[in-house]
Amino acid sequence: MISKKHLFYSLCTCLMLSLFFSCGKKVLPIKTSLKNNAAFPIGTAIKIKTLLSDSELQALQINNFNSITSASDMKMNKVMPSEGVYYWGGVDSIVKYAKANNQRLFGHNLIWHSSTPKWVEEKASKDSLWMSKFMEDYIKTYVGRYKGKVAAWDVVNEGLESAGGAIRKTMWYNAIGKDYIAKAFTYAHEADPNAVLFYNDFNIERDTVKLNATLKLIKELRSQNVPISGIGFQMHTRMDIPDDIIAHALKEAVKTGLQIHLSEVDIIFNTHNDTRGGGIQLYDELTDEMKNKQAEKYKNLIKMYRSIVPEKQQYGITFWDFTDRDSWISGFFKMKDWPTIYDENLEPKPAYFSVLEGLNEKL
Repeated sequence: MISKKHLFYSLCTCLMLSLFFSCGKKVLPIKTSLKNNAAFPIGTAIKIKTLLSDSELQALQINNFNSITSASDMKMNKVMPSEGVYYWGGVDSIVKYAKANNQRLFGHNLIWHSSTPKWVEEKASKDSLWMSKFMEDYIKTYVGRYKGKVAAWDVVNEGLESAGGAIRKTMWYNAIGKDYIAKAFTYAHEADPNAVLFYNDFNIERDTVKLNATLKLIKELRSQNVPISGIGFQMHTRMDIPDDIIAHALKEAVKTGLQIHLSEVDIIFNTHNDTRGGGIQLYDELTDEMKNKQAEKYKNLIKMYRSIVPEKQQYGITFWDFTDRDSWISGFFKMKDWPTIYDENLEPKPAYFSVLEGLNEKL
């Protein structure tokens, strides 16, 4: 039987969709909220300075989301830009914002080759033994400082190559060996035994070889009693990725019994080669037809997560960011795209309403 609350939100969603498509612009006669329609946390990535300086953006973020991830301010190059100096100001401001607005704070990230400061790489190249001790001190100091304030961490981010199943030969791997991954999780757990600890990576929703390698890595870690708690699917996916491929990936990940986080969700129309500046511009303009197809894709993704991932394994869905204006896609890949649920003017796209539908439709 459909609950009164479920029926209410379903009717509201239908009304809003009708108004949206008939008027061609944002019309929100009833206050809508993604978080209030979800049975699991709904998050967004943010840049804290951008968020705090834009009252409209902040209002949308507070209304729609109950989980927050820093897009860049919690990475190593921001936390420890020079040797021996920790900069806590940015992280403290995010912690303060999350607490004030009753949002779960997700820590992104601890170890990632792309955000490792140049000084660390240079020092490790001269003294590999130093790297191991530095990693332990950094993780324990960082995680320990925010114990009980940061609910979960991406402990290791993108430890595998972009395609296929090989371990990425980063400065961490070169200095410490493959065991750096296990050590990172162990140090994080020792610093905060209650934090949920994730391995996070991209392309695993569409590259089956990389997915299988990720699952093999996780199986190896667990056989060593490494305290890994979850798998983060970045889910920077494309319109042309078949839904059944994504569904297969989620089904295989669920078998681990770990928490499943769709950690960096956006859906692009164009494509790229996974490298900075590697965008391939297939579409120059966003049409209504494209908007509607993207909306359907978002809805299908939400419903797949709800139907495939058991409730006890649903750590939540995080959008990266949630507006086309603030999206990382165009700047990184040097191409124009429209990957999120709000447009450049902070107006909800059809994708926003389809997410609401996906959260509410009976499975």
